[in-house]
Amino acid sequence: MRRREFLGMICGVAGVALLRSALVNAQELRPRRIGVILHGGPWYAVIDGLRRGLKQLGLVEGKEFVLEIRDTGGSLKAVADTARNLEREKVGLIFTVATSVSLAAKQATQSVPIIFFAGTDPVAVKLVESMSRPGNRLTGVYARATDVTGKRLELLREIVPNIRRVVTFYDPGNPAANEAAKEGREAAQALRLEFIERHVTSVEQLQNALRAFRAGEADAYFAISDAMIDTQTGAIIDVAVSKKLPTMFYQPSAVEEGGLAAYSWDLVEIGRVSARHVQRVLGGIGPSDLPIEGIDRLLLTINLKAARQIGLSIPESILTRADKVFE
Repeated sequence: MRRREFLGMICGVAGVALLRSALVNAQELRPRRIGVILHGGPWYAVIDGLRRGLKQLGLVEGKEFVLEIRDTGGSLKAVADTARNLEREKVGLIFTVATSVSLAAKQATQSVPIIFFAGTDPVAVKLVESMSRPGNRLTGVYARATDVTGKRLELLREIVPNIRRVVTFYDPGNPAANEAAKEGREAAQALRLEFIERHVTSVEQLQNALRAFRAGEADAYFAISDAMIDTQTGAIIDVAVSKKLPTMFYQPSAVEEGGLAAYSWDLVEIGRVSARHVQRVLGGIGPSDLPIEGIDRLLLTINLKAARQIGLSIPESILTRADKVFE
């Protein structure tokens, strides 16, 4: 082989190697894509917390990660379709907000890591095998929304001592909602309250049920864990105000919107805590090696303006225990 040909071949090989190296480096410089699936409404507060948490961990949005946010508007079919699309697009992981959304995403995908927030025991609903060793491609954060359903009903009774009937809406196909309804039923029996359960399986059915609701059918509205119902929080508050019904929610943001009271965890804090799992999985740690992280602190939130709208006086015993009061 001539010397010139040999040198040309060497340079060609070196050029290919340099090109490959440049492509690898360019790939490494691209921000990691995080698919986010939620039902909208108050759940956007979790995404605010996730952004805050990732920033605190030193990750720069747009440079080291991007959030591909998908609002499914209360449809679990849309959740499944979205999860499959994100997996095909090869996102680094999927972050799911709410138990029902997380279950639908798990069932619709095969291999993509999933970091979830669940308000119901994730072992009980078969999201993971155990809290300490999730055992599959899912891990995440758990807050005891379902477990404190009875306590929230007790607080509603303390706020409005003369109530006799409370109404709730939920999808009976939602495992988290079924668990919460069971807790509510048992608590209502102990409190000698009538627990009126209205089953709806879509946003459209809920909207129709709200339009058909008449004053006198119940003395208060009581929310239980159902992410689909949460997308219509504003509509529920409007109906409750028009019928002069007290309301008890499980998200502080619902009280800020005009609801009367909430007893729950801080959604922003949930997102912030979730950021640690997101960072570790993007860094190469398998979800099965990351124990489920629990959040125990609960907040009591009261809206005095909402109380005045329905002619209700909040007991001093409640106000002194409230973590936040909207005037």
